Amino acid sequence: MKKNAQFCNILKSGELDFICEAHNGLSAKIVEEAGFKGIWGSGLTISAQFGVRDNNEASWTQVLDNLEFMSDATSIPILLDGDTGYGNFNNMRRLVNKLEQRDISAVCIEDKIFPKTNSFIGGHTQPLANIDEFSGKIKAAKDAQKDDDFSVIARVEAFIAGWGLSEALKRAEAYHEAGADGILMHSALAVPDEILAFKKEWGDRSPVLIVPTKYYSTPTDVYRDSGISIAIWANHLLRANITTMQKITKTLMEDENLLSIEDNVASVSEVFRLQGAAELKEAEKRYLPVVKDDTSVIILAASQGKDLGDLTLDKPKVMVPVRGKPILSHIVDTYNAINIKDLTVVRGFAKDAVNLSNINFVDNDEYETTGELWSLKLALDAQQKQSECTIISYGDVLFHKYIVQMMQDADDDFVIMVDADWSQSRNRNRHADWVKCSYSNSRQNYGEQVTLKEVSNSLNQEVINGEWMGFLTVSKNGMERVKTGMDTILEEGNIKEAKLPHLINQLIKDGEKIRVLYTTGHWLDVDSLEDIVEAGAFNG
Repeated sequence: MKKNAQFCNILKSGELDFICEAHNGLSAKIVEEAGFKGIWGSGLTISAQFGVRDNNEASWTQVLDNLEFMSDATSIPILLDGDTGYGNFNNMRRLVNKLEQRDISAVCIEDKIFPKTNSFIGGHTQPLANIDEFSGKIKAAKDAQKDDDFSVIARVEAFIAGWGLSEALKRAEAYHEAGADGILMHSALAVPDEILAFKKEWGDRSPVLIVPTKYYSTPTDVYRDSGISIAIWANHLLRANITTMQKITKTLMEDENLLSIEDNVASVSEVFRLQGAAELKEAEKRYLPVVKDDTSVIILAASQGKDLGDLTLDKPKVMVPVRGKPILSHIVDTYNAINIKDLTVVRGFAKDAVNLSNINFVDNDEYETTGELWSLKLALDAQQKQSECTIISYGDVLFHKYIVQMMQDADDDFVIMVDADWSQSRNRNRHADWVKCSYSNSRQNYGEQVTLKEVSNSLNQEVINGEWMGFLTVSKNGMERVKTGMDTILEEGNIKEAKLPHLINQLIKDGEKIRVLYTTGHWLDVDSLEDIVEAGAFNG
């Protein structure tokens, strides 16, 4: 049932119902979860949670923005305490229009002068609006509404202003004739005498709403027996918040710790529940690309990087600063950006200088006499669990995150990334790992799955299809074959010269299929001082 129709049912049910104050999205959700059928959007508490007075100091557009969050967070109707309507009949028409746009079901306006003052602050001195002028506002509101079930409630302040029962009845009748769907009769007495006297005279001409803030000790059956339609608990959530926050902040200030607080406040998980965090998690499964959560990364970073000269006298290449932070930090940030947090870095030269947080470290103290495969072996031996996907990469290669995402999306045991634009490579005149593949990166072969034939730094140009970018992705299923291939190479005794390309070629020799994914650019192999300069402009 639509919210407007829900409110009409509450208003016209013939039974006493209760609605409770809320002042933001969170409190509105709590009201609904408690079982209330409706929400009172209190002018007092909405203004108070902004930290301003209940004197129209919060603008009506600020109130509307707040109401939108309340409405979005709930499925029950909201009755707005609309003060005096925020102006004349024309402002009233626009208010109704904007409330309906936000799925607010009803508005209550009071017959006082704009800007209003709270009824419990010198109520007897407050002037009331002209009856005809206020009746015109009600007519304008009813003419402006698009949904027949939208409700306009007229709040009569005659008792608050000290004008008595006769004036209260006179005003209620005029507002009823103008089209008000209900009358909210207000009183500041500690007993319900004024309200009951009015209801006895008014009878059942229209629904009557009350706010028993001052006469709170009255038994609820008194309201029920007199035929009241709705009782509003008008400000109690905010007042409870204030009491609790004052107590908590005082304790925190005095104790300077959380020991006496933590068990007396809502858990963070309860906050997440009220915010709907679980729904977002489910929505991510439906709408976001599938990302393998169980991905680990091994970054080989044991070497000094002597080609960088004085920059690596006391720290390894991975810790040379680029744009204000080490190369390794840029690499870690890129992995983290796609939610890959299980990172292991193999350190060697000046290992104590490699000290980034939230990273696992494995030390290759024999870095001067061993090569990349020995570092990889140390990292694999140190793993506590086997991930579904392991990415092996270098500590001196900057890259865009989509490159890793492409490898994650490939459903193969072994995947490498290849730059098809090899002829323009910065590495043309220095060491580079060229590849020969089953197909080139061409439109003619678009859609064909490409496999690796060989990776080498000495291929003839006629057979080169690209440049290996320094990434090898291995599935959980393929990891044992990697270890077998690695052991085969290391058993040959050439530990210092054993590098990742040797492992890849060994896998091919063992009959494994190495999937090739082509891209163009968007990575940088940092091997020289010129590369450091280039890295300063690299936007990973």
